This record gives sequence, structure tokens and C-alpha cells, in this order.
Amino acid sequence: MFTTLIDVETLYAHLQDKDWVVVDCRFSLTDTEAGRRAYLAGHVPGAVYAHLDEDLSNPPATDNGRHPLPPPEILRARFGQMGIGNGTQVVAYDDMNGGIASRLWWMLRYMGHEAVAVLDGGWQAWAAADLSQEAGKVRNETAVFHGEPRREWLVTMDEVPSLPLLVDSRDPARYRGEFETLDPQAGHIPGAVNFFFERNWGEDGRYLPSEQIRAQLQGLLGDTPPSQATFHCGSGVTACVNLLAMAHVGLGNGRLYVGAWSEWSRTPGKPVATGDK
Repeated sequence: MFTTLIDVETLYAHLQDKDWVVVDCRFSLTDTEAGRRAYLAGHVPGAVYAHLDEDLSNPPATDNGRHPLPPPEILRARFGQMGIGNGTQVVAYDDMNGGIASRLWWMLRYMGHEAVAVLDGGWQAWAAADLSQEAGKVRNETAVFHGEPRREWLVTMDEVPSLPLLVDSRDPARYRGEFETLDPQAGHIPGAVNFFFERNWGEDGRYLPSEQIRAQLQGLLGDTPPSQATFHCGSGVTACVNLLAMAHVGLGNGRLYVGAWSEWSRTPGKPVATGDK
């Protein structure tokens, strides 16, 4: 069972396995159909497509961010439509080193499904390896997905002020409030510290050695137990990269504030901080 990362060679060796499902999560915030177009032009053979807005988000249930978390009944239905049952090994990939695929990884694990991994290096690694590709849309046979949410992994906005550690996973310049292109205000939640999700991988797009990631994250956590660390970003998507990295290096499972900066910044009366503190 693969539960965090998987390499292209291993995925290729399992493409014919009936109990494996591959999900292409490519997506662009600036062109929301770009990922679907790229998928239709060429993808890992047998992969189904998951759209961030349509499949990995839903009208508000627990939050009011840009990419709200679907309720459990919707998640069960959507995973089943992808062909994911409780015995399925899932592999998710994108072209952002897991920036979108890690959201699906987190959602499945939130619903109790452990056998899900993100493709290390993503679509670029697959293409660079000159492995086979397939064009067009794939539909899997619908499966029955049973799962219950791990509510303790989820943080809502009213809990934020009392959190022992809140980690903002966005670009440092956005955290400092130097610019904001997506949300109503620039800045960050007072008290949040910054750990940019892209610090988890190297120039080749693959995740850093485990000992290096672990040292970085332990420096971030300090005396806070990993289970009490809460991560957020702009809309509860790329923060999942940091949660994936924590699990991958054996630090355990943190928590996710899905509403994130997009919810906080549009809520009247919520304080906003700028700068490095």
C-alpha cells in the first residue's frame, strides 16, 4: 500500500492492476479549463480527471472559502464515481508537484481511505520518462465508497484564534501582504507563521530527501505536537502539500483549516496582519 508518495516507475508497473485508480488533477487558477484540456490531450493511461472546482470542492458545508470542502455524502459519491472503492489504491498527480493532487490525497484520507499517494514529480516526471500516454476521456466503473470523516483533522474559522500553531503555506510575499491577486485583502491571520509549501521539493520538482524535509518541519513545529499543528493557504488546497510532507517523513497528521485566507479575509471584523510577524 502506498500512502504518501510514489515514483513514476512504480506507477507504470501497476497500470494494469484492476484495483488501482489514477486521477489526473491538473488545474490552473488563472484558466480553470486548462487542466481539463491538458488531460484530454494526453494523460497517464487509464487516468480519470478531477476538476478542482467541480470535483474537489462544493458549495459551503464547513467553510466559506474559495474551495470549500464537500460534505461526506458528496465525497462518498464523487469517489465512487471515480471508481474508488475501499480496497482501491489511488494515485493522484498534477503538473504542480502535488499542489492540487495533495488536496485529493488529503480528502481521501480525511474520509478514512489510507491507500492514496501523490506522484512524485507529477506529470512532468511522467513525460520526462517517456512513458506511454493516452488521449481523451476515461470513465471508470462506479464503485461503492464507504468512509467516515476524521473530524479532528478539520479546523473551522471559529477555532482559529485558540490554535497552538497556525501555519500559512502561501508564498512569503503574499503572507507579508505585499500583493494579493485572489482574495479581498492582502496580509495574513494574526499569529500565523509562514512555511511556503514549495520548500518541500527541489529544483527537479521531486520531493527533498526525507531527512531534509523532516528537519525543516521539526524546526517549524518546535514543541507543538504535529497533531496540534494547523495548516492553511489561500483556499485549503496547497496547504495539503505540507500535510503530505509531514506524513511522508513520519511526523504524523496535522490539521487543515480549509476556509483559509479566502474565508478569513472576506469575513467582516476579522483582524489582518502584514509583514513578517
